[in-house]
Amino acid sequence: VTETRTGPLGCSNYDNLDSVSSVLVQSPENKIQLQGLQVILPEYLQERFVQAALSYIACNSEGEFICKENDCWCQCGPKFPECNCPYMDIQAMEENLLRISETWNTYNSEFEDSDEFKLFMKRLPMNYFLNTSTVMHLWTMDSNFQRRYDQLENSMKQLFLKAQKTVHKLFGLSKRCHKQPLIRMPKQRSSNYWLNRIQSFLYCNENGLLGSFSEETHTCTCPNDQVACHGFLPCTVGDGSACLSCAPDNRTRCGTCNAGYMLSQGLCKPEVAESTEHYIGFETDLQDLEMKYLLQKTDRRIEVHAIFISNDMRLNSWFDPSWRKRMLLTLKSNKYKSSLVHMILGLSLQICLTKNSTLEPVLAVYINPFGGSHSESWFMPVNENNFPDWERTKLDLPLQCYNWTLTLGNKWKTFFETVHIYLRSRIKSNGPNGNDSIYYEPLEFIDPSRNLGYMKINNIQVFGYSMHFDPEAIRDLILQLDYPYTQGSQDSALLQLLEIRDRVNKLSPPGQRRLDLFSCLLRHRLKLSTSEVVRIQSALQAFNAKLPNTVDYDTTKLCS
Repeated sequence: VTETRTGPLGCSNYDNLDSVSSVLVQSPENKIQLQGLQVILPEYLQERFVQAALSYIACNSEGEFICKENDCWCQCGPKFPECNCPYMDIQAMEENLLRISETWNTYNSEFEDSDEFKLFMKRLPMNYFLNTSTVMHLWTMDSNFQRRYDQLENSMKQLFLKAQKTVHKLFGLSKRCHKQPLIRMPKQRSSNYWLNRIQSFLYCNENGLLGSFSEETHTCTCPNDQVACHGFLPCTVGDGSACLSCAPDNRTRCGTCNAGYMLSQGLCKPEVAESTEHYIGFETDLQDLEMKYLLQKTDRRIEVHAIFISNDMRLNSWFDPSWRKRMLLTLKSNKYKSSLVHMILGLSLQICLTKNSTLEPVLAVYINPFGGSHSESWFMPVNENNFPDWERTKLDLPLQCYNWTLTLGNKWKTFFETVHIYLRSRIKSNGPNGNDSIYYEPLEFIDPSRNLGYMKINNIQVFGYSMHFDPEAIRDLILQLDYPYTQGSQDSALLQLLEIRDRVNKLSPPGQRRLDLFSCLLRHRLKLSTSEVVRIQSALQAFNAKLPNTVDYDTTKLCS
């Protein structure tokens, strides 16, 4: 062996063996290839020659070169325990990795000091808080800044690949070293890092100190645990409880709020409608148990005095019940009680029949909430879907007299202006077996000679209470929809009308959908036109859609 060198294997003409310039090649990873002289040695010397040559070249005669399972290393002698560690090569690569990290930091510093970065920071709005999403949006809108960031990213990618290759070589060289090399990979900085860095420049950069901003807690972490880097944090502008804009004299506080929120001590809080009692009443002073007792006693203290009207019959007069009789109880509030609305809690009739009469009264009740025609009434679903049924009580009188009472109570109470009652009769007869009852319509009865008897109604009472109603105050609210008195008064008026609408419609009868009682109130008690009612309902629906945590509901039209 005359010469050793690293690099590609080069051999001269084999005709003159004394002139062979390279016979061995050693690479930094100890991957050794051997060609040349050993090829022409006798076979019994080849293995021993190769072993000795590899140990001399790869292990510097400090150990025996061994290869197993696609891996080669030096089995160090007792005097050279670190023969497997090429310290010079490892040190050179560590220094190379350190230079890469320094270059990495230089690239980041140059990006922060670039004109594009400074101009972008200068253009950022300072009159409201910028979260990372807002900063990212402004970032993408600035083409020069985006181009400069792309340049930084490309440089970093190349540098990171170079660092990865160096680290891979370091691991290969040091895998059998007793002491592992110092490996420090440059920390990659994503766009999220720069977004937070920009926020830190905006809000944690006072008194010559730059801290780190936390969007989650809206606080700064200053160097050396100081608090001097804290700057003024503007208010947050956005939807819902966030500010609509910051106060011009103090940008840390809200100046205006979104729909459905009110300004309170610099914060936006959910707006709550004031009490509706000034406009319309809903409740009575009676407690539930007291009301139930008065209803059971049909006490006159809870009777609402109504006007009885009927073209088919008269009270306390006998009549032929063969045909349907129509009667109504009305209050004529617009004429006599314009400052009141009325709630029905129950209904009572005293019905008498002649002796031995086989007639059975059948009552159908319709409720008109605020006036208008009979077609704007709803049918009372007696004894359906848990709705109360009529209760009949026999009176101690010579005739067959019964008190028919329908008790609604607080659960089923509702507005009423007029109660329409339709009375028809059916004939009760024994069935074929004698135990069953069969009902016939009077005209269908098979024995016309049989005396059906007569009927009379002694009295009809409506139980309930009357509540305060101020139509002019509600008209004033409606007027503010077009001509608000002050800033925010329009929203306040809408919120108040929305509360009235929901409370009125909540008292609609049971069913899959609520009745639109509020439109009836506007139409008949405020005397608004159909187009005005539609406009108000549309404004309320649009306003309600802007409010937080609200779900609008569909209603069934009742009034024209």
